[in-house]
Amino acid sequence: MSDSPTPTPGRVPEVDFALDEFDADEQVCLEFYHQVAVHEDMLVPLAEHHTADGVHSFYVLHDGTATYGHPGAPQYLAVHLRRDHEKRTFAFEQAPLPLPAMAQSWLAHRGCPPDAIGLDPELGPPPADEATRALERRLAADGDHYAMGYSYTRDDPDDWVTVVALRALDERSPSPYRVVVEEVDTDAWTHTLREGGFATAEQALKWCDNRLNGTAGPLPPVRPTASQSRLALPSKAPAPRPPGRSR
Repeated sequence: MSDSPTPTPGRVPEVDFALDEFDADEQVCLEFYHQVAVHEDMLVPLAEHHTADGVHSFYVLHDGTATYGHPGAPQYLAVHLRRDHEKRTFAFEQAPLPLPAMAQSWLAHRGCPPDAIGLDPELGPPPADEATRALERRLAADGDHYAMGYSYTRDDPDDWVTVVALRALDERSPSPYRVVVEEVDTDAWTHTLREGGFATAEQALKWCDNRLNGTAGPLPPVRPTASQSRLALPSKAPAPRPPGRSR
């Protein structure tokens, strides 16, 4: 899977919500216009999936207007459309999110097959390494394990960075707060994604603030779970690795 902070210049596909023959009540139409369609010409579809019956459509969109809005605002929009072909009406859900993998996760947990919403590899800088790919896969698969508490996106070519602070929904997590950092190398045109673990929200938010100010140290490692720690102890025979995920 390839991730992309912004569309590649020169190739800008257009989004098509396919709603010309559909309608909704006035409130839904107004909400869709203000939350999604008002900047339709600046929305770039990084990924989309449509069910064979045409009832559901899922989109990962890059919002080109976000950079001109509130500083630090998320630049991705996840959209789920539901069409009623008999009544010719539609409904929708949407969520602005700071990372494409988080948008993929949001859509997957609303019924989109995860393998159907892969990002277009031509739209933006690819992952710089396997660590980035692995973390993106985990975020896309396990995003419902965490609640987003804070994000900030800065698309300055000299320091293109997104920081996201997450809280584990499992109170037993040994690193209950996580910080995920995406950095874009505009010279190499690649991006990296890294994760750190924190004991408190204050520590996580402080690290984010320091990173944006250029004073942050290395991300602290995520503490392993008790089962992972036991697996690391020497034993007479190696125990088989459980099939569960690390997040």
